[in-house]
Amino acid sequence: MFMSAAYAQTATSSAAGDAGLASLAQYAPLVLIVIVFYFLLIRPQQKQQKALKAKLGELKRGDKVVTAGGIIGLVKKAAEGTDEIDVEIAPNVTVSVVRSTITTVLSSAQSDKA
Repeated sequence: MFMSAAYAQTATSSAAGDAGLASLAQYAPLVLIVIVFYFLLIRPQQKQQKALKAKLGELKRGDKVVTAGGIIGLVKKAAEGTDEIDVEIAPNVTVSVVRSTITTVLSSAQSDKA
């Protein structure tokens, strides 16, 4: 009584092809934005994290480091396979820090000697 008749339309083959192309064009900017974000933001960040992880694995006595809290110190003891590193932050003041809290390796003992 209150409903009107609804008629279905069938798409012809050429109209169906145009509809597929239109939907592809609709999502193209979104795909382009995702690709640009990957190459400009995500990929360089992953490279930085990989390089920092390699530096943290190679830490040795005499390296100058910065912790996540902003403390600059000199590595006094860094045993392989352990998470803790002893860092001298002032003369005769040594603290133990977790390896993952080191954000930057400023200089290494080898580069100072060269």
